[in-house]
Amino acid sequence: MSLKSRASIITASAVAVAAAIAIGFFAAHVVANASNTHALAAGRSYSIAQNLYSSASDTDASSGDDRSEGLDMLDKAFEKLHAEYYKPIDDKDLLKGEHDGLVAYLKTKKVVAVLPAPTAAEPNDVSGDETSANSLFGAAYDKYAAKYGSQDVVYAAISGMLGALGDPYTVYMSQKDTQHFNESIAGGDFGGIGVYIEQDAKTKQTLVIGPIQDTPAAKAGLQPGDLIVSVDGHVTKNVPVDAVMGYIRGKQGTTVRLVLSRLSGKMPTTKVVSVQREQIHVPSVAYKMVDGNIGYVQLFIFGETSADEVSHALDVLNSKGAKAYILDLRNNGGGLLYAAVQISSKFIPDGPIVSTIDRYGHVESENATQDAMAPHPLVVLVNQYSASASEITAGALQDTKIGTLIGVKTYGKGVVQTLYPFSDSSEFKITTARYVTPLGRDINKKGIVPNVVVPMNPQLVGYPGKDVQFNAAVQFIKQQIALNTTRTK
Repeated sequence: MSLKSRASIITASAVAVAAAIAIGFFAAHVVANASNTHALAAGRSYSIAQNLYSSASDTDASSGDDRSEGLDMLDKAFEKLHAEYYKPIDDKDLLKGEHDGLVAYLKTKKVVAVLPAPTAAEPNDVSGDETSANSLFGAAYDKYAAKYGSQDVVYAAISGMLGALGDPYTVYMSQKDTQHFNESIAGGDFGGIGVYIEQDAKTKQTLVIGPIQDTPAAKAGLQPGDLIVSVDGHVTKNVPVDAVMGYIRGKQGTTVRLVLSRLSGKMPTTKVVSVQREQIHVPSVAYKMVDGNIGYVQLFIFGETSADEVSHALDVLNSKGAKAYILDLRNNGGGLLYAAVQISSKFIPDGPIVSTIDRYGHVESENATQDAMAPHPLVVLVNQYSASASEITAGALQDTKIGTLIGVKTYGKGVVQTLYPFSDSSEFKITTARYVTPLGRDINKKGIVPNVVVPMNPQLVGYPGKDVQFNAAVQFIKQQIALNTTRTK
């Protein structure tokens, strides 16, 4: 079964791993929380659920009343957990989770829920327990849905069931969560202005992290540190980033009016800009030449287009005379499993890249695609926010001794998730396998220790003069180039 068809996702975003957010491309990079930082540019929903996740394309009922559809969604989650979750399932936990999820939701509505106690057969009677789950859902729906929201009752039951496993990566994803995830993996391609923002944790104001190079935001002069006071008259203070993002997004060719506050000297100044929206693609790769002969490639996410972007970067850097390379995976929380295999294969000529192991112990190895470039000295930069797909790539390069890892121990996420769509465009994500490196290392909750440990605050990634990990990588590479030059004389 191919990696694409398995919808294999290996990202640590569910636990709010920090993400590297590009500012001014090479000038600086700052760390922001993956849950509240977005590349702004939208207008249409871009979904890759069906064409990328072919094994997950079987959809639940898309017609009939909400109650029937809710039962179909609940059944689908229950059945996929039993069939695909990477560990054995106890139905008692699932039923209790469903019950607790419903109770918790109704509590937010100031309702003390009265629901039947969850009961499971001994031992697991999957069919009977699924019927029990349906009965519990039906009781809650019939009693509370009309007044407190039919969809919310459905989502509460499913979220509670998934959450009962105690697995932070097995979760329900709302339509909005799904859209944002798909956009991040697909690289954007929607109407907007091309700027990264976040909400300041203290002031609750909308802060510009930086514009994407050559986008309308960059051309309009938006700068890191600008505060977006309002968007088309909508005041943004105390407004969630998702909502601000919605204000800024729009149809290509239309104009959005931003009121900015910029610190100039000791006093802030107000700047009003009108920016015409364009179609925006959010790059997953940044690259440049360092000191004349070192190719530097920074990867922000393992997305749909990332392998092609890395290939292009390597081709350009090679044409400019790169004798060695730095692959920067710091603050990269992961992405698609097949992207990790493809990108690792740019450096590893043959052999296994990663092996996944399901609940039954079945091992499936993914080998290099045999399109590696010629060997060059290689450093891989990692830190505590390098997770999942980053760890697959880093682990493979370390195990094969093709790359030298510099930085600090990685995050330690050694499990793989699969996405399954619901008919209402929401999805659920469950852990379906664990993975090991080419030498059989299980790095889950352990991380990967780099060959050269260089401690550093992750917020300093990309800052000239302060990024000591980058400086260490450059010095190490220079030594390798010098050794290679000596050997060829």
